[in-house]
Amino acid sequence: MKVLMFGWEFPPHISGGLGTACFGLTRAMTQSGTDVTFVLPRLRDAEIKSHVKLIDANKVIIKQVKEEQEAGKKITEIPIDSPLSPYMTESEYQVLLKRVNSKARQSEILSVVKSAISGEYGRGLMLEVFRYSSMAEYIAKTSDFDVIHAHDWMTFNAGIAAKKIGEKPLVVHIHALEFDRSGERVNKDIYEIEKKGMEAADRVITVSHYTKDIIVRKYGINEAKIRVVHNAVSKEKQIEKLSVEKPFDEKLVLFLGRITFQKGPDYFLEAAKKVIDRMHNVRFVMAGSGDMFQDMVEKMAELGIAKHFHFTGFLRGTEVEKIYAMSDLYVMPSVSEPFGIAPLEAMVYNVPIIISKQSGVAEVLPNAVKMDFWDTDLLAEKIITILTDTKLTNKLIEENKKVLQEIKWEKAAQNVSSVYHEILC
Repeated sequence: MKVLMFGWEFPPHISGGLGTACFGLTRAMTQSGTDVTFVLPRLRDAEIKSHVKLIDANKVIIKQVKEEQEAGKKITEIPIDSPLSPYMTESEYQVLLKRVNSKARQSEILSVVKSAISGEYGRGLMLEVFRYSSMAEYIAKTSDFDVIHAHDWMTFNAGIAAKKIGEKPLVVHIHALEFDRSGERVNKDIYEIEKKGMEAADRVITVSHYTKDIIVRKYGINEAKIRVVHNAVSKEKQIEKLSVEKPFDEKLVLFLGRITFQKGPDYFLEAAKKVIDRMHNVRFVMAGSGDMFQDMVEKMAELGIAKHFHFTGFLRGTEVEKIYAMSDLYVMPSVSEPFGIAPLEAMVYNVPIIISKQSGVAEVLPNAVKMDFWDTDLLAEKIITILTDTKLTNKLIEENKKVLQEIKWEKAAQNVSSVYHEILC
């Protein structure tokens, strides 16, 4: 099986769970013998070593195609030259794209246009999505694949373009919807891209039944073409809990995720205030970045809890492992969470968790402590109970260990493979 896969992020350069999920899923797929060609908007470090060799979509002319066979894995790498500029108009881009298809003009174009897709989620994202999708046609013409797999709305137009050229089935994978990110105040352009992608797809994969229900209700997609494949978590960890010492004696309650409306950081702060008013041997940590970061800093000051509340900014790699290892409790108060890998990551480090009922991960954690995101009184009570009841904490940790044994990327990869075979038969 050969898969042409479009994604917007991949470790070590990630902004959230999307990159982590793509990494875990593709690693399990390649280990089972599937050939994966993964296209990224930007490859920041050409020396990154991974189970996949990533395609840099900042380059449009294909210079070479390399195949690597190792330990039963076969991954194709396609470096591509690119004539991209963040401020180029669509008409200017189309003119350049036509010229790029002539290799004789390649050097001239590359000398004229020097900037590139950033791969960031900023104000220029929509234009970058357009440029990314424009490359898909060229990639599809020159690649050998059986199935196209596109992750989230940023890549759906690319998947549709590749389907038209390659005449191969398209699978779109929903990790988050515009309704999750923005509530009812959705960006209509993004909504239309999501809807168009799901309508064009031969199958739609969602990370939870929670997300599937939203797609059926809000987008009018026939549920017969939707398949639910839950995410998983890597059980590997480089840092053992006992080897990491907390620099203070207080209990540590962690929020780790994007500081955005979707993740409910304001509810975490409100609950923290209520806990701190009743407990003094506790500290709260908000790890991450996002458009609500400054608002949350100001809210912390207004609540008067600066001595017990810390912001770390965005963490990656061993920094994430260290903060998990130091934590006594992880809280995910998401307003709308399609899945939520972070609680599973915390569980790997034997950290008890509290999760929002409005989350997909709740479907695979039947015994987890759950609450409605808006109920900060109940959240505060649950936090205090877990931090002060050692017997309960140990029970939660043991239950989590058993559950983790069943949550595997290999299972997710098998389910995705089954979706591929459905549409190829």
